[in-house]
Amino acid sequence: MGIYLDYNASSPIDERVLETMVDVYRNKYGNSDSRTHEYGDEARKIVEAARTSVASVLEINKNEVFFTSGATESNNMVIQGLREYGMENGKKHIITTAIEHKAVLESVKSMSRYGFEVEIVDPDKSGRVSSEDVISRVCDDTLLVCVMHVNNETGIIQPIKEIGDFLAEKEAFFHVDATQSFGKLVDELREVKYDTLAMSAHKIYGPQGIGALILRKKHYKLPPIKNLMFGGQQERGLRPGTVPIALVAGLGKASELSVLECDDLKKHNKECKTIILKLLDESGLRYGLNGNQEYCVDSTLSLYIEGVSSEALMLATKQFCGISNGAACNSNSYKLSYVLEAMGLDADTIESTIRISWGRNTELKELEESFNALLQVAKELV
Repeated sequence: MGIYLDYNASSPIDERVLETMVDVYRNKYGNSDSRTHEYGDEARKIVEAARTSVASVLEINKNEVFFTSGATESNNMVIQGLREYGMENGKKHIITTAIEHKAVLESVKSMSRYGFEVEIVDPDKSGRVSSEDVISRVCDDTLLVCVMHVNNETGIIQPIKEIGDFLAEKEAFFHVDATQSFGKLVDELREVKYDTLAMSAHKIYGPQGIGALILRKKHYKLPPIKNLMFGGQQERGLRPGTVPIALVAGLGKASELSVLECDDLKKHNKECKTIILKLLDESGLRYGLNGNQEYCVDSTLSLYIEGVSSEALMLATKQFCGISNGAACNSNSYKLSYVLEAMGLDADTIESTIRISWGRNTELKELEESFNALLQVAKELV
């Protein structure tokens, strides 16, 4: 199968996380809401320990952490969950960006059916939206501002700190999709002022199917989000259904490790990026990088090779190199990337673009050999 270079879609599960989960599956199988025996007590302790671990990544109170199936659900819970509050208080204006994940964009657009006005801010060719552009659109009836931290296709970091600082004293809520930054840009995210935040475990070497929604208290109150599902009081009624103890334990362990090993991971990712850029420079191929690299994380590259179709390159190298040309949620579509289109890139550039993302398990020697082989294939396709 070759080297895996699609970490932004999903990272390999850490063996230590898997061991934690297997132990829970084998030995701690109680329901955390069973209050009449020790099995339930033990399960509940696991859940609360994991909640503490997630909270420690952001340096927040554990009671601000709510477990969900992942960032897609968390994003929808915020946007749809604020609908009633917005309608009751005459706040029916939402601001977001054109480069958000579909979980935000589609959910926000659906609010227009209820009379909400949605403003979508485009980035420039740097891949970043302007904080001033976002801020200038905030008005008295703005309900919600949604801006992701790191774009999943380009790796470009968005100016959420500046936006959060401005909104901190405003009545509008600020939601951050931190799917690509939680547990990676630890110090940076701790400095951001936000009301709600979404994350997924499988982006930080945890299991698929579990994530969290963070609801920050303001003036001692949580954001007025209404539950979208009914059937139980789990997660304080916000997200009913039996809590998946093993998955939650996996998220907790992954969160714990992300803090302990954040600096080492950053160093490793930078080494990987240096290797890739060096090979590109030495290849003789005409290539370009999408987005201003000054604002790009060291674990992602969106690049195009002139005259080479990304579809052809991926098919020709799939046996030894797992790469993509955009978000996994769009992988069944042959439409041009809406993120790159919003940046103003031309069709030829977009059709030649591949996304490469790496992480903790990426071995430097294997990366050098496999990426060099990919470039040799690219030369044959020019």
